[in-house]
Amino acid sequence: MNEDPREFRRRRIEAGLTQTELASRIGRGRSRICDVEKGRAGLTPKDLKAVAEIFDCTVHDLLLKADDQPANADRSVA
Repeated sequence: MNEDPREFRRRRIEAGLTQTELASRIGRGRSRICDVEKGRAGLTPKDLKAVAEIFDCTVHDLLLKADDQPANADRSVA
């Protein structure tokens, strides 16, 4: 999938998680999270769903570029 690297990193930091902690919670290695944040790799749909739940947002939010996010978007998971 094509996550926005900046938005993904911003949300991880906002959640108070290190790359290692997030990777552990979704069953991946830290290098995978690093690659996602650098735009070199993506996550599977299953992993994206797990990350969205951790970040309390939707998968769609993770796929939007940070600049495309509406200023007053409801980021809760339905």
